[in-house]
Amino acid sequence: MGKTNKNLVLILCNLVVTIGGVVWRIKILDKYRIMIKLTIMNKEKIYSKIIEEIKKYFKENNITRAVVGVSGGIDSALTVFLISDAIGKENTDCLFMPTEFTSENSKKDAYELCKNLQVSLTEFDITGIFNTYLETLAEKLIIKGIEVPEENLQARIRANILMYVANRKNALVIATGNRSEILTGYCTLYGDTVGAIAPIGNLYKTEVYELVEWINKSKGDIIPQSIIGQPPSAELNKDQKDEDELLPYIILDPILKLYVDQGKSKEEIEGAGFEKEYIEKTIHRIKSTHFKRIKLPVIIEIK
Repeated sequence: MGKTNKNLVLILCNLVVTIGGVVWRIKILDKYRIMIKLTIMNKEKIYSKIIEEIKKYFKENNITRAVVGVSGGIDSALTVFLISDAIGKENTDCLFMPTEFTSENSKKDAYELCKNLQVSLTEFDITGIFNTYLETLAEKLIIKGIEVPEENLQARIRANILMYVANRKNALVIATGNRSEILTGYCTLYGDTVGAIAPIGNLYKTEVYELVEWINKSKGDIIPQSIIGQPPSAELNKDQKDEDELLPYIILDPILKLYVDQGKSKEEIEGAGFEKEYIEKTIHRIKSTHFKRIKLPVIIEIK
């Protein structure tokens, strides 16, 4: 956790809530409590809507198979579940593409998930491909280490493999990004944004946890608890965590909802109890990453 988020944890220490089995500490404010309640949704209705739209999309495009990159994280886990539920486990192919930054826990979780869902899983270790890229580029460019360009390169290598396998199987690649990532640009253009359709692209990260929790209660813990409980990470660098670059999602998502969905001003959001620094940071990310959002896959409308 970065310096900003350490300060945030010290500030937001009065109330404990649990979403999807993950415990968060938040500030006690009447308006704040109201905003937290906004994450409560009709999970069965949203689930049914996403399944319906996936089926419709595949039928309209006359394609029966899907390829999904799984990372061992909660977003790809939910996406694979939804896709396999909509078009059939026999038509869902998963790829796991680790590097040196991928944890053993992520690998274990990816395999356990696919076993639970009874979908195929193929592993392609992309470490060699990644290193070959770096060696070739280093002949003409100065590479100081693993920075944002190198992180994005990993995502784009994975995208190439996903597209290749999809071409071979006459399938569609499925994007796994959520609305929190999309609005803040916490994604790689032509990398993890690749795909024909994004089933959870309109679900905020906290809503992803809620829907997974509902699915596990309904289907019998089909998505491993170890996936739900681990800190969100793109695993593109050593010890990387989402919160090192973003706010904790329990704080980020209400700010996004107020600013984007409800059109509230910075002053109104601050008046609701959010720190000015975090509001400005979030709005800056939204405005500076607009170019990514105009090049995304089809995002299922759920509201």
